[in-house]
Amino acid sequence: MVAWLEAAGWLGVAMLLLVLLRPQLRPRLPVRSLTLLGWVLLALYAGFRHAWPVLGLAAVLALVELWRSVRATRTGRGAVFEVLGVDGDDEYLRHVLRVHEADIRTFNPGFVHDPFTDDICYLVLRGDETVGVVLMRDAGHRTAQIVLDYVTPRHRDLSPGESVFGPDGPFRKRGFRRMRVPQGMAAPDYERLGFRRDGDTFLL
Repeated sequence: MVAWLEAAGWLGVAMLLLVLLRPQLRPRLPVRSLTLLGWVLLALYAGFRHAWPVLGLAAVLALVELWRSVRATRTGRGAVFEVLGVDGDDEYLRHVLRVHEADIRTFNPGFVHDPFTDDICYLVLRGDETVGVVLMRDAGHRTAQIVLDYVTPRHRDLSPGESVFGPDGPFRKRGFRRMRVPQGMAAPDYERLGFRRDGDTFLL
């Protein structure tokens, strides 16, 4: 019993640390699920150990995460995001890229923005907050070359990419059926958006 209890407590701590360090991990780590499970495990540990202040804190934060998850589900994945097309030399786009430069290079190490190309540029917004940037260019034959697909850390579990690449997004409306991703791009997971890997590309 003691060994099981200690293991549950440490597992909860590990999950919360994993969430805390998520900018250095996979771009779309299931942040909310890990956070909720981490607090639940800590609450169980604290309850069996009669550590009432820790139990109170863990229980309240677990309920907060559960409420956020339910609210996100009711709102609808992708429905809360808006996609705004901008020019490559848009000043605000350049500001966003500059602010998130270090994190962008973690997942897109070879990315360099050239504002004078014909890149198709989108900002992904949630309310008045910018949560993502997608840059692509038409490579012909209904293929888009992805230049950048970036989501800010705290929105990586809400799939704002569905607003760009989903059925109602601009990617499909422009007639693209295939995408190429940059070499070195960290853990692209477009399969969950309806694509399948086809050699060095993803096919819709």
